[in-house]
Amino acid sequence: MSLRGRSRRRGGRPLNAEVNIINLVDVMLVLLIIFMVTAPILQSGIVVRLPQSSAHSNAPSETVTITVQRNGQIAVGDTRESWGEFTASFPILVNTKHPAGVNLRSDAGTPMGDVVRVLDLVRRAGVDKINLVTEQAGS
Repeated sequence: MSLRGRSRRRGGRPLNAEVNIINLVDVMLVLLIIFMVTAPILQSGIVVRLPQSSAHSNAPSETVTITVQRNGQIAVGDTRESWGEFTASFPILVNTKHPAGVNLRSDAGTPMGDVVRVLDLVRRAGVDKINLVTEQAGS
C-alpha cells in the first residue's frame, strides 16, 4: 500500500489535523458574558432593607450570616429555615464549623422580639462575637 493512498480520504481531500480555535473562543466569550451578568444577581441572596447607622465596622471573614426578615423568616447564609429548623440546625453548625462570629442582618421593620430570640439562640450556641449589619447612613 502506498503512502500516498493513506494520506487521502475517500473524497480525495487530505485530512486537516488543525484545531479550529475560533469557535472555541466564541463559546468561551459567550459563557464569560453570561457569568458576568448573572454573578451579581446570584450573589445578593436574601434582600432586606437594613437599618441605617453612621458607625463602620470590619467583620471577620470566617463568620456566618443570619438574616431575619420582616415576616419572621430566618435564613442562614442563603438557606431559608423555619424557627424550628433554625433552633435545631444552628447549634450543630456552630459545633462543626466553629465560626469566628455571626453577622446578623435584619430588616428595619422586623419586630425586636424576633431579633432578640435569634440573638439569644446564637449566644446559647456558644458564639460570642455578633455583628449587627447596618447600612451606611446617607446611602
